[in-house]
Amino acid sequence: MSTAKQPLRVAIIGTAKRSSYMYAPIVKALPEAVELVSVWGRSENSAQRLGQALDVPWYTDVDRLVRETAPDIGIVSVAYGANGQVGLMAVEAGLHVLLETPIAHDLGEADAIIAAAQARGRKIEVAEQFHRRPLEQIKLKLIASGLFGKVYASFSDFAGHGYHGVSVMRSYLGFDAQPVQVVGSVHTYDLAAHWSLLAGTRGPRAETQEHGMIEFAGGQVGLFHWTSVGYDSALRWFRSSRFLAEKGMGITFGVGLHTVEEKLSLLAPGGEAPRFITLERRWERCDGGALTEIGVAGCLMSLVDAVRNDAAPTYGPHQARLDQELILALRQSAANGGVPVKVGN
Repeated sequence: MSTAKQPLRVAIIGTAKRSSYMYAPIVKALPEAVELVSVWGRSENSAQRLGQALDVPWYTDVDRLVRETAPDIGIVSVAYGANGQVGLMAVEAGLHVLLETPIAHDLGEADAIIAAAQARGRKIEVAEQFHRRPLEQIKLKLIASGLFGKVYASFSDFAGHGYHGVSVMRSYLGFDAQPVQVVGSVHTYDLAAHWSLLAGTRGPRAETQEHGMIEFAGGQVGLFHWTSVGYDSALRWFRSSRFLAEKGMGITFGVGLHTVEEKLSLLAPGGEAPRFITLERRWERCDGGALTEIGVAGCLMSLVDAVRNDAAPTYGPHQARLDQELILALRQSAANGGVPVKVGN
C-alpha cells in the first residue's frame, strides 16, 4: 500500500468517552487522510458496544486486532491513569500511536514508550492541542516570522492545567528553547461556598494553587500559574497567556474559551506608542467545542504526515515528556521549600 496516496488505517485503542464523541468523528471528517478499521477495549462489553456504535470490528486482543485489520495508527483513548500502560502496549504491537495527554504520568513510563517506538521505527504524537487552536497558531506563525523579534518572557496565567499550561507557555518561547531549572510554589486555600460545574455540587471548596518560574538556557523565562478550580469556579474565571518580546508583546485574556480577546502590539512609527494588531475570530458554532476538535485534528494530521513522510511529528513524545517533567519539577521544588530543580538533562 502506498501510504502517500491512500488513507492510513486507524484503530481506536480504548473505549473512553473521547473514543466516540471526539476521535471517531475526527477520523470520519478526514476521509482522504485516515480510515477507521477497528476498536479495542479492555472488556468485551465495552469493546463490543463501541465497535457496534462505530460499525467496525471490535477486539479485546490487540495482537489479533493488528493481524486481522492491519491498522497503521492506533489512537489511544483510555482512562486517565492507564494512558502510559496502554500506549506502551499499542507501540509494542507495532502501531504508530496518537497518545492522550500526558504521555505518561511517570517519566520512566514515558521513557519506555519512547524507547519502544524508536526500537520499532514507530512514530508517536501526543494530543497536546492547546497550542494548535486557531488563534494560538496565528500567534505562533507571527512569532516565527520574526515580526516580534526574540521572545524573552512567556506567561501561562490559568491558560491550562499542568503540562497543558506549561506547553502553552513554552510554545511562545519556541519548543527548541532548553529549560535548565524550575522553582515552584504550591499552596492549598479554603474558598467560599459556591457551585462546582464539573462536580455538579454546591458548598465550601478548597483550591490548590501552583506557581512556577522556569529559566531557560538562552536567558528566557517562563512563568506558570494554575488553580485546581480553574475550569469550574466562578471565583477563578480568568484565563490568560502572554509573551514579552524584543519588538512587541501579546496578551490573551478572557473567560474560559468563550470570550477570549487577543491584544498583540508592535511599536507605532516614532516608537512612542503601541501599534495594535487585530485578530478577529468568527464562529461557525458557539459552544467552543470546535476549538478543541480543530486542535486534536491537528495532532492527528501531524502523525499522519510524519508516517507518510518518515518525518518527526510537529510536537512529539520528547516535547510531551518535557512538559510533564517541568510540572513534576515544579511540584518537587515546592515540596522542598522552593529549592530549584534542574531539568532537561
